[in-house]
Amino acid sequence: MILLTGGTGYIGSHIAVELLQTGHQVVLLDDLSNSDRSVVARIESITQLEPLFYQGDVRDSALLATIFNTHQISAVIHCAGLKAVGESVAKPLAYYDANVFGAIALCRAMEQAGVKKLIFSSSATVYGVEAEPPYVETMTRGQCTSPYGTSKAMVEKVLEDLSSSDPHWSITILRYFNPIGAHPSGYIGESPQGIPNNLMPYLGQVAAGVLPELMIYGNDYPTEDGTCVRDYLHVVDLAVGHRMALQALEQPGVSCFNLGAGNGVSVKQMVDTFMEATGVTVPYRFAPRREGDLAAFWASAEKAQRELGWRAEKTLMDMMHDTWRWQQFVAKEAAGNGSGLC
Repeated sequence: MILLTGGTGYIGSHIAVELLQTGHQVVLLDDLSNSDRSVVARIESITQLEPLFYQGDVRDSALLATIFNTHQISAVIHCAGLKAVGESVAKPLAYYDANVFGAIALCRAMEQAGVKKLIFSSSATVYGVEAEPPYVETMTRGQCTSPYGTSKAMVEKVLEDLSSSDPHWSITILRYFNPIGAHPSGYIGESPQGIPNNLMPYLGQVAAGVLPELMIYGNDYPTEDGTCVRDYLHVVDLAVGHRMALQALEQPGVSCFNLGAGNGVSVKQMVDTFMEATGVTVPYRFAPRREGDLAAFWASAEKAQRELGWRAEKTLMDMMHDTWRWQQFVAKEAAGNGSGLC
């Protein structure tokens, strides 16, 4: 049985679907600070299987003890945490508390329960400002541009030290690039509370008329069209990567894998592709750069393909169509006074 923290969030919900559909039993833990309990029912609708769900904070040691004492947990996938780069610059203490202390609290509870297999949701931001793309796992962690990135780098170091102190730990670090899209069913996707920090939910809400226009932050970067370049991959591909990474937990020690498509696409190209895929015109304007954003980065995904047999399969058009399908579902739910949040 797998404990999945952040299990009703954008990425966690897709991992839950992937695990349930491939025969794993899953316990979800989420405090619902940026998701909605209705996601549990949607996961069940997709999989025809009901996941176990606990509402609570990963820093709640008593709740973690209850979960580990009640269920035969064999491994943990840790996705819970705060993730907005810009917000982390304004609220660094909140990010270090949730992300760093949260991971420590979880590992302490795992240690007490004798569960020492962990997949950690990390980020490409740990490569820092000095790194030249494509990012390769053998690169050292660099100077991060935001407390969010620093918090992920700090947890990686904590996990490495933990493994060094106790050879019974098996830890896999997955460095995400830019997951977008939604489940093809249209039942789960990214719909953050408030104005979105990430491109695709922002773009989708503008296309649906929820927001008046898209703000593209920076058009003076040293890239082909002046906008940021990122490595976008479909969230379903990312979820498959977690399922395949479970095999790496059969070996002790720490392993690390990039999960990315292996190529860069600019923000302007993303907007143009969305309009081509959906036929919807998206009004946008350029705004000043956001603090903490890098000009361009993308992954080398060769290690994941070589050692896990994983690679991103879905196309940019798949990402656009699935994003729009999900956004239309959200709009329909909102019109019918449903939750719509995921």
